[in-house]
Amino acid sequence: MNARTHASETTSWTVVEDGWNPQRANYFETMFTVGNGRLGTRGSLEERHTGALPGTFIAGVYDAYDAPVIDLVNAPDWLDSEVFVDGMRLDTESAQVVEHRRALDLRSGVLHRDTVFRLPGGARTRLRTERFASTADRDLCCLRIEVTCLDQAGAVTVRTGIDANRRNLERLPTYREQTVFGYERKWDKWAKSTHLMSVSAGFDGEIGVIESRTIDSGVDLAYALTCSADSGWAHQRSRHDGIEVEWHFDVGAAETVRVDKLVGIATSRDYQMVRPPRQRALDTVARAVSFDAAAAANRAAWDGLWADADCEVVGDDRVTQALRFAIYHLLIAADPEDPTVSIGAKALSGEGYRGHVFWDTEVMLLPFFLFTQPRAARALLGYRHHTLPGAREVAADNGTGGARYPWESADTGREECPQYTPDGKERFYTREEELHITADIAYAIIRYAAVTGDDDYLFGEGAEILFETARFWVQRCVEEGDRLVIRTVMGPDEFHSHVDNNAFTNKLVHWHLRQAAGVYERMSRERPERLRDLMASIGLDPGEPAQWLATADRLRAPTDPDCGVIEQFDGYFDRTVVPIVDWDDNGMPRLPDGYSPFDCETTSLLKQPDVVMLLHMLPDEYSPATRRLNYEFYEQRTMHKSSLSPSIHAIVGLQVGDSRTAQRYFERSAFVDLDDNQGNTEEGIHIASAAGTWQVATHGFGGVRADAEGLRFAPALPASWQRLRYSVHWRGRPVRADLGQRDARFELVGAGPPVQITVWGRPVTLEPGVVVEVGAP
Repeated sequence: MNARTHASETTSWTVVEDGWNPQRANYFETMFTVGNGRLGTRGSLEERHTGALPGTFIAGVYDAYDAPVIDLVNAPDWLDSEVFVDGMRLDTESAQVVEHRRALDLRSGVLHRDTVFRLPGGARTRLRTERFASTADRDLCCLRIEVTCLDQAGAVTVRTGIDANRRNLERLPTYREQTVFGYERKWDKWAKSTHLMSVSAGFDGEIGVIESRTIDSGVDLAYALTCSADSGWAHQRSRHDGIEVEWHFDVGAAETVRVDKLVGIATSRDYQMVRPPRQRALDTVARAVSFDAAAAANRAAWDGLWADADCEVVGDDRVTQALRFAIYHLLIAADPEDPTVSIGAKALSGEGYRGHVFWDTEVMLLPFFLFTQPRAARALLGYRHHTLPGAREVAADNGTGGARYPWESADTGREECPQYTPDGKERFYTREEELHITADIAYAIIRYAAVTGDDDYLFGEGAEILFETARFWVQRCVEEGDRLVIRTVMGPDEFHSHVDNNAFTNKLVHWHLRQAAGVYERMSRERPERLRDLMASIGLDPGEPAQWLATADRLRAPTDPDCGVIEQFDGYFDRTVVPIVDWDDNGMPRLPDGYSPFDCETTSLLKQPDVVMLLHMLPDEYSPATRRLNYEFYEQRTMHKSSLSPSIHAIVGLQVGDSRTAQRYFERSAFVDLDDNQGNTEEGIHIASAAGTWQVATHGFGGVRADAEGLRFAPALPASWQRLRYSVHWRGRPVRADLGQRDARFELVGAGPPVQITVWGRPVTLEPGVVVEVGAP
């Protein structure tokens, strides 16, 4: 049976797997991840299969034991289950799969499964499950198992528990060129890292508890479970690294039995928790009451999220499905209640990039949360303040003062970027040279303050980060005649290392320094006491802000070149021009023959947008003509070997009038996981691409811009879209937009004074609860 995703009458709210195909199983494990921002669990079958890659990942639970680089720990598995009928195990290899369908309900975050097995004697049995990680109670996970003997009576056994014998993937050994392993063996060929040690396991009455500890970081994890059924009898078992409950039923023909399982999860690193993890896990299952009650609460919580986050294209259900799928994975990636964790490159859906946090969070992901879930945006910025001590250590290790954020971050804020690729063949220089992340974080802070008006944050944690990072840049710049330069860096385009004066980096540093000085000046006028306290706590000299401005004035940073092309870095124009002549089935370029991502240094080829990223982040710094010329120049040299690349090209392409190319890039971004168009979705969701897809829809086609000047809309929808509907938060209040080809409707939600926005260049006043319609000029 071939498995595929498809569209049905519920296409825009559902992602479906029809049929069983073991070669596509790892793909669906990623696609069907359930989560709630605190944890994510991959969509593996409850009983597993040969080649399965299951995983549960808890935000902030990292460990470096038995691994060269710290990992986001593959935590104990709360799904672990088996079903037997007349002694035969129901799985995809022991029994014949007659029917198989799974559906992820994006509206409620529930994964539904329906599989019919045929036993050797011909009798059929239906296995149905539902699972979710509660958004109403982020410590709770729920599983329901239903077994129906379709043709004849049978003896049914359901075993379900917690498996704490988990491992992380480790460095892949080097095999002969072009070696490919089938789905049955490919994960077996990896080495494994151990991060968990068992502490205790057992039952107290009907409640089972298992406790583990990460070996190096010393984080305690506790899982508590309760199981219930309407009939049958149960037997409890425990071992040092697992607990389980086994239910036995005598089931009549066409009769169904059900087992409900509730799991409470707590750790010692949970934010602002006082009671021990064991007690909190027990309390979670005690207050859950029942599966149905937990499901109802979870659905209500999701209704609240979607009220603010939904994005719908009227006239294109497939695009709406892609947008909602992206939004779903964004919503299960962030925890608004914990400012000590952030979102890794694969979110909580896989082990890719070891769960490390990159610049993607501030540049790609934060805008979605900023405009739909401001509390989550604030929590993500809180992580950067939480890890500021680590950033100070990184700066000191590199011979400067202030704070320098690492390229890859985990729990402490220290540099966690590996030095080599997983096969050990190639050297990474990103850890030493990709410095722009420090300015990217400053950019995110200023953007958050502009959109939310949250000056308490800006003049508190935000200012501390801005000031400490500005100190780093002053010392990182070096003299070159009467100017200052930044040498030996890598820009967003990672095909070129050891370059001087990367345009993106220098301009963001210039902007960063001026913004830091501006915040200092505002605080001196508006919050002088708060400024005095901050200066005392970090030892800031009153003369330093003037030094930031002087450094910015002397720094070589690309100004508008009067319709010229901005050189990406010193000497870029001298690199060998290697034309792109071949494209794949998705319309994306292939590397020319003889080149790989690690030997493009001498060429003009780019991995991803660099100057174009600069145009995206600071559009007001350059004229429309300059932006168009630079977009056209660099677009034809970009290989899009990062999943964030197409969305940025789509947005900038729309800004410069290239709507045809923009639509192609949007589709590449929107379907990167739904269509698996990079072939690696099995490793985890492309969460930056998910956020980029939302940005293209809202900021690109939807034409929304927000800054200190206000909220502006200039929609320009594709011809095939009838309407685009989404919401944005502006200064604490949602504005709902319903945009058409020649008209737009807006509604301000929530009590408060009127708000003035700009639509197609004209001022429009919004009154709370009143729908205002505006015609296109």
